[in-house]
Amino acid sequence: MANMGIGIIGCGNISTSYLRLAPLFKGLEVRSVADMNMAAATARAEEFGVKAQSVDDLLANDDVELVINLTIPDAHYGVTKRILEAGKHAYSEKPLVLTLEQGVALRDLAEAKGLSVGCAPDTFLGGTHQQARALIDEGRLGVITTGGAAIQGHGPESWHPNPEFFYLPGAGPIMDMGPYYIANLINLLGPVRRVGALTSSASPTRIIGSGDRMGQEIEVKTPSNIQALFEFHSGATINFSASWDVWSHKRSHFELYGTEGTLYVPDPNFFGGPLEIAGRDGVVQAVEAWDHPFSIINQKGQRGEDLANYRTAGMADMVLAITEGRDARCSLARTLHGVDVMTAALKSGETGEFITLTTTCTRPEALGPDAARALLR
Repeated sequence: MANMGIGIIGCGNISTSYLRLAPLFKGLEVRSVADMNMAAATARAEEFGVKAQSVDDLLANDDVELVINLTIPDAHYGVTKRILEAGKHAYSEKPLVLTLEQGVALRDLAEAKGLSVGCAPDTFLGGTHQQARALIDEGRLGVITTGGAAIQGHGPESWHPNPEFFYLPGAGPIMDMGPYYIANLINLLGPVRRVGALTSSASPTRIIGSGDRMGQEIEVKTPSNIQALFEFHSGATINFSASWDVWSHKRSHFELYGTEGTLYVPDPNFFGGPLEIAGRDGVVQAVEAWDHPFSIINQKGQRGEDLANYRTAGMADMVLAITEGRDARCSLARTLHGVDVMTAALKSGETGEFITLTTTCTRPEALGPDAARALLR
């Protein structure tokens, strides 16, 4: 399989992960990077031995067939639209867009041009989450009837030096962190039928806790606390708590309850982590990790912890899907459905009504150990 030429627009911190990890995968060759700040593009290009270009020049570069959009969320729609208009496939960081209408517009444009659009997160392709998927598909939990997922903390202003964008419309805990959880719920349970939610904010302002602006006050312009209920087409009902109004908690990130037992799934923000299961006897047992390549520790986290990080796996699968003429696991349809879920929760919080979704999707094809290894060089 010939390598597909990859370009990157947006040379912030996240670009290092794509540039460092893309060489692990077949079919990918990052050839060019661009940024509104040419100095940032030049520095990143020198660091990784690729070409630095302006955004316009990258979009006109015939050696680039797919462009990764790593700009800020508010720019995602406009940049991805430009990528498609330039006749190139697009892969975006999450969230794909900030409104369902923007997502539908991208879908229609991609279809008209015969191009593919994919979107992070791809952490649900991690070894632990795929093993959870295998246990569900084997019937170990029976029929999943309910469960819960939780993002709990006190927001990014404690560590981020410029956190305003986290508290603007289109952000907040559900749009910033929700894509990881919702993508994994779709992976494990399939599409959502309707959403109800209560939303609030504990404070109209936040105080920056680090950097040169430490002590400055910023406004909160989007809900910082979302308590949602998802009804899936499968019949399962899942409560989803996304809150930056929590100082401490002991809640699990992800639990699923079935007629035959319970599954304890680790944080879907990461590719790996411990997986536990309990049967009807209620005895919780560790699940022995299977031999999945996306469970292998390959870096240290910010606190020195061992992590398995295989970011770009979703893009590698998308490139292979393009060549094979099949559905990509991180497809536009699933991403668009995730946007529908998140924006419906915010709308429900405003109206006090359940929202029936206008989109749907299929579960992505499972990515077992052999299929994952086939993506690697």
